[in-house]
Amino acid sequence: MSTTYRVTGMTCGGCARSVEAAIKAEAPAASVSIDLGTATITVDGADEAQVKKAVDGAGFDFQGAA
Repeated sequence: MSTTYRVTGMTCGGCARSVEAAIKAEAPAASVSIDLGTATITVDGADEAQVKKAVDGAGFDFQGAA
């Protein structure tokens, strides 16, 4: 089941790649889709705690479910 979360601070493709890599480090089987225009990420295969830890650890601000 996929969940969409709001993440602030992502401004470019490099930011998106950093967030995706951090999430996959926490949950290697996760599927991650990032929309910079809406500042959201959609994740399947990782729970909210894993996503929050990864996003915060990558230096971005996890805002919770969209």
